[in-house]
Amino acid sequence: MSNNAQEIYSQVVCNLSPTERLRLATLILNELVEQNLSIIDQSYTWTEQDQLDLASFSLDES
Repeated sequence: MSNNAQEIYSQVVCNLSPTERLRLATLILNELVEQNLSIIDQSYTWTEQDQLDLASFSLDES
């Protein structure tokens, strides 16, 4: 079997039922959470101040 994700998807995952696809996605995501991978680049996340600024701006009626 190929190691290419697109090929695996085309050859295997596409042939699964929607229920089985969701089960597979759940298994993959749960494993990643358990590994506690730090794959999110924190520089792209919003700080609490960013969120407060957005809320303030969105409530401004002028």
